Amino acid sequence: MTHPSIKRLNVGIFAHVDAGKTTTTENILYESGRTRALGSVDAGTAVTDSMDIERQRGISVRAAMTSFTWKDVQVNLVDTPGHVDFLSEVERSLRVMDSAVLIVSAVEGVQPQTELIWNALQKLRIPTLIFVNKMDRIGADSDSVLEQIRTYLSPDILPMQLPVGKEQDFNATVDIWDADVDPEAKQVLYESLAERDEILLESYINGEFISREQWREFATTGFRSAQIYPLLYGSAARGIGITALMDAMITYLPQAGGNIESPLSGIVFKIERDKSMGRMAFVRLYEGSLRNRDTVFNHTQNIQEKVTQIRKVDGGHSEDIGLLTAGDIAAICGLAHVRIGDVLGVPDAIPDEAKMAIPLLTVRAHWIDEADYPKVVQALTELSEEDPLLDVQWLQDERELHVKVMGPIQLEILTSVLETRYGLQVSFGQPSVIYKETPKQRGEGYIAYTMPKPCWAVLRFLIEPGPRGSGLQYDANVRTDDLLLQYQNEVARRVPEALQQGIFGWEVTDLKVTLIEGQHHVWHTHPLDFAVATPMGIMNGLANVGITLLEPILRVRIVVPEENGGRVMNDLSQMRGTFDPPVLQGDRMVIEGYLPVATSIDYPIELSSYTKGKSSFTSFFSGYEECPSDVLAERTRRGVNPLDQSKYILSVRKALQG
Repeated sequence: MTHPSIKRLNVGIFAHVDAGKTTTTENILYESGRTRALGSVDAGTAVTDSMDIERQRGISVRAAMTSFTWKDVQVNLVDTPGHVDFLSEVERSLRVMDSAVLIVSAVEGVQPQTELIWNALQKLRIPTLIFVNKMDRIGADSDSVLEQIRTYLSPDILPMQLPVGKEQDFNATVDIWDADVDPEAKQVLYESLAERDEILLESYINGEFISREQWREFATTGFRSAQIYPLLYGSAARGIGITALMDAMITYLPQAGGNIESPLSGIVFKIERDKSMGRMAFVRLYEGSLRNRDTVFNHTQNIQEKVTQIRKVDGGHSEDIGLLTAGDIAAICGLAHVRIGDVLGVPDAIPDEAKMAIPLLTVRAHWIDEADYPKVVQALTELSEEDPLLDVQWLQDERELHVKVMGPIQLEILTSVLETRYGLQVSFGQPSVIYKETPKQRGEGYIAYTMPKPCWAVLRFLIEPGPRGSGLQYDANVRTDDLLLQYQNEVARRVPEALQQGIFGWEVTDLKVTLIEGQHHVWHTHPLDFAVATPMGIMNGLANVGITLLEPILRVRIVVPEENGGRVMNDLSQMRGTFDPPVLQGDRMVIEGYLPVATSIDYPIELSSYTKGKSSFTSFFSGYEECPSDVLAERTRRGVNPLDQSKYILSVRKALQG
């Protein structure tokens, strides 16, 4: 049973795909004595790769939790996926971590996903330890990697070690704090630390004695508060630098806090289904404690549910621990209605989240056997509970199912999971891009919903374009005498729903909506009248102001042999891309720029083909931008269009009564 006085760390392991995350995790488990044999990604025996598809493909798809004890400190370790298609798993894990280990390959250096994760870690002020892996590989260069790390990530990253040997001769690391280490390296570290504190700098310049312990204490305080970041070297595959990494984790990273006597405060960050236990909600508890058979208040949904079991999950195994205390993570069974992101207890102690994962493609599901239709609906609904970004769209009248995805590998995994877990043969159509809509200009939307009686709801909205990336801002400027507060609240709740489908069927974003007029009737108004009226008023406004289509843009980094550079630049221009002047690195050319998703879906395959596999194409989402005027994209609408008011009123009233 977990004891409240235990020293505990919650650490996420993050990296770009193939930097060696899972191998590092396996070596940590082995060196700490947690496992007796070393698991292997290639052999499909990694503890944290528990899904069949993960073992077959040698990639991590789900964030997997494991734990180990090192020098009396219990460490909850979360191994996250490295592939951009599974960024939503990374995003959810980030939210509940107190600290992180970011792995960078000494050969490939800083890659786009590394930058993306780093930016999120910075935004959330998460103390992070950088582990430069694969130091024994040909092409590994500690100096150039450090330069890259400081350029692309942060100049506040400070090496705590010196590597011994280079490439295949790399065989150890030396701690800079050691008494007999190179004095020059120690001086570089001391100067780096002094530069970051005026009092320390003054003492250092004046030649005052500062003990090694004082320097180290200052560094540790900086590491734990995410002001500076320690960097270590190693080779996980050969077990070099692993014990030093574990020492650094418990020395430099902050322990999980939280008071078990405080009111309960926790968040659900992951949902899984277990063959024997059913639905399990993974909860990070920030304050208070929770026991088997406790009734827990779900703050987000305003419901009470009973905990049947609290289980510690480790790779593919789990055991009932009966108690979850502040600072720890466990899987809760029995919460039938809980969703990812739900707050249990009070929200006071829950940290912010960093949004990184944005699905840019939508695909339609096809099933071979018509009798499987209800099972496919059920399966995809369950899977979207585990990954809400799948956002299953079920068009019941058309008997169609659409899901949102990050990329082709996620589709492969989805197909495999539907077959292995549910026994369903499902294929997916060609991916199409998810566009968005935004108002062209400022204008008004108006609705007087007074027929057929009994009903009465009058609304006038001011609709204004907002800055790119601003989402929706909503405000109400109406007297409560004209429109009761309960009705105003109903309108506020319905506006985001109404903007899910604009004129062309896409989500409307980057706008400000202000309710500037509203009326209810003492006798005729029913509270649900405003649920009916709001979409009609909003759609009337969108039709009046006109719509600009927005398309998703990728930031790309392409590395190709120099002789292919000309063709790549020509391709980018053809795809409506923009790019910086290319940079030569030896006999390779690096081209960075921006590409519309719509024109480049199949480009990585084409590029790999004509460079005979000697290229790399990495990308991540940059933002939405206006489409050229000749691009027109429309999506099938779910339900009746509120612009067809009489038909819409009938359909909604029927649904509300039903």
